[in-house]
Amino acid sequence: MTAVHRPPATDPAGPTGRLATWVADLTLDDVPHPVVQRAKHLLLDGVGCALVGARLPWSRVATDAVLGLEGDGSGTVVIGTGRTTGAPAAAVLNGTFIQGFELDDFHPLAPLHSCSLVIPALLSTASTRPQTTTGAEFLLGAIVGFEVGPRVGYTLHGTQMLDRGWHSGSVFGTHSAATASGKLRGLPPAQLEDALGLAATQSAGLMAAQYEAMSKRMHHGLAARNGFYAAGLAAAGYTGIKRVFEREYGGFLSVFGEGHDPDASLLTGQLGQRWETTVIMVKSYAAMGGLHGAIDAARSLRGSLVGQDISAIEIAVGETVYKHGWWPPQRPLTPMGAQMNIAYATAAALLDGNVLPEQFTPERLDSDDIWTLIGATTVRLDESLADAGLAEKFRTDVAVTTRDGAVHRARVAQPHGAPTDPVTNDELVAKFHALADRVTARSRAEAIERAVIGLEELDDTNDLIDVLAAPVAGALD
Repeated sequence: MTAVHRPPATDPAGPTGRLATWVADLTLDDVPHPVVQRAKHLLLDGVGCALVGARLPWSRVATDAVLGLEGDGSGTVVIGTGRTTGAPAAAVLNGTFIQGFELDDFHPLAPLHSCSLVIPALLSTASTRPQTTTGAEFLLGAIVGFEVGPRVGYTLHGTQMLDRGWHSGSVFGTHSAATASGKLRGLPPAQLEDALGLAATQSAGLMAAQYEAMSKRMHHGLAARNGFYAAGLAAAGYTGIKRVFEREYGGFLSVFGEGHDPDASLLTGQLGQRWETTVIMVKSYAAMGGLHGAIDAARSLRGSLVGQDISAIEIAVGETVYKHGWWPPQRPLTPMGAQMNIAYATAAALLDGNVLPEQFTPERLDSDDIWTLIGATTVRLDESLADAGLAEKFRTDVAVTTRDGAVHRARVAQPHGAPTDPVTNDELVAKFHALADRVTARSRAEAIERAVIGLEELDDTNDLIDVLAAPVAGALD
């Protein structure tokens, strides 16, 4: 048998080349069983978020706008709508749906929303491949995406990107989507290097979208499309920037990391030994991840506040949460702004006991009791956390003062879902049904669960895609 020629990366020993080679070589047998299991459960979480996000008011606007530009027709499924469109447009919409209600996963150290990048890129790639895509191939592509995105984020010191005003996930999410798609296409190291270079030159995202813009929900969808394009272009022989992480002029790190000491070695440190898939956090609330500590603290205090009038709320957080999650809100907030604002999320948790879709209806967003508490809230930067380690970096302190002068305090070092206290796989399945069952039949949700949790045994991912396709109900209808 003649050996298949597999073109190497430009510099196999350099950071870009090492990453591309690792992606090309990885097999499902190389991945520890617990990592495989976690990856499948993360995918289930992403699918649940897509179903609940598919027919939200802003998702309907996105669907009409994108399909108005790109057109309906045979091609890739747009989850939960009963519609199909071209693969790039479907990637945009499917990523937008997964990010549609701030319920999807996020990486706490290198902030990005992995499933909103990986699932759309893989669905669009599978729909354009000439051969059948097996569940095992889909799963391996997802694991690659879960591993690569955070590593790119580490090179830019993760949360620093948020602190500087970049939407970090859409800056280094293109690489996650590109390598997931490239792995599913079976690209060799040389073409994966091209895909990384093509992804890097499409990286973008401004965090000011968090205040009121629907576009914040589309950033990862756009990155998923860009990664899909990057892998497709590379597969066709269209070259990208070589050694994109090492280039001193105009390279990914030299530009995005200017003045912030980027570290290319973090791209490949402990590849195949430390698994980022197990670090990815699953959300319990429909709010920006940095607010979960405040929500947990508020919920823990709620029982001691029954029948009490609240006169003041003081919240102390570190720099990333302070910059990303605090500004004096104006009434009424948009759903997007409310899901990112620590005062709104804390007030909702104190009053309602949870922060889920019900807390973001138009009526709740403009309710007097919420805004009375927001008006009583102050948020301060806890400078002592500037040099804190991981276990304390996102610590949140909440102090609630009642009319009688009593002060009720709660401190959350890390919220439930953090790497030290992860949402379990069983909890994740329960979350999936809490989302999916509100917008579709239980029998359909159970069929999706079986397909995703048994993904490596699935001969044809079209069996899963078909059950994702039909319209769902509107979560806020």
